Amino acid sequence: MGVTAAAVHDYGDRALLLEFGTTAEVLAWTEALRAAELPGVVDLVPAAQTVLIILADASHQAPTRQRIGRVAPTANTVAESSAPPDRKADVLIDVVYDGEDLDEVARLTGLSVDEVVAAHTGRPWRVGFCGFAPGFGYLLDGDERLEVPRRAEPRTKVPVGAVALAGSFSGVYPRESPGGWQLIGRTDAALWDIDRDEPALLTPGRWVQFQAVMP
Repeated sequence: MGVTAAAVHDYGDRALLLEFGTTAEVLAWTEALRAAELPGVVDLVPAAQTVLIILADASHQAPTRQRIGRVAPTANTVAESSAPPDRKADVLIDVVYDGEDLDEVARLTGLSVDEVVAAHTGRPWRVGFCGFAPGFGYLLDGDERLEVPRRAEPRTKVPVGAVALAGSFSGVYPRESPGGWQLIGRTDAALWDIDRDEPALLTPGRWVQFQAVMP
């Protein structure tokens, strides 16, 4: 059975905005739309519950709206988008787990510090969407025990490479910036490098495996 968008909106005259109920649907639709290579579509921008379809010009808006139904992913594809893969992860990130909030995360989750690290590294995370800063990916589908709130008082300065948790997400700060996520570790991985063919290390749909290393 096909899966339909909850709503499709004109977004100006050169884009369409598709709304969904879950990020798993967003990921499945983004993959299906990319594979379809619809005429006039120049970019797809997934978010938590939307996909923005950017068009070359206004003449493609109505035809694209009509074509969307013919490329909808199936319910099985949506289900697979939210399940950890059996294959090797696309990206491996080494992490030193010595974050300032590691003890607090252990307290909030009822786990020991070692159990927090084991949970964070025990299964791959999937990049659901990107935002906040160039190279920042919102990672989904981790261990459910790691769901924690943001800090009550955000920090004015979070160091580059900080590995963090907030809500059901994990993420890595690609540059020094303010932030309210719970910091559990740090990495030297370059999340954003304009000299690479693909500047962002983490892009929607990729699977990320964290690996604990010594400082």
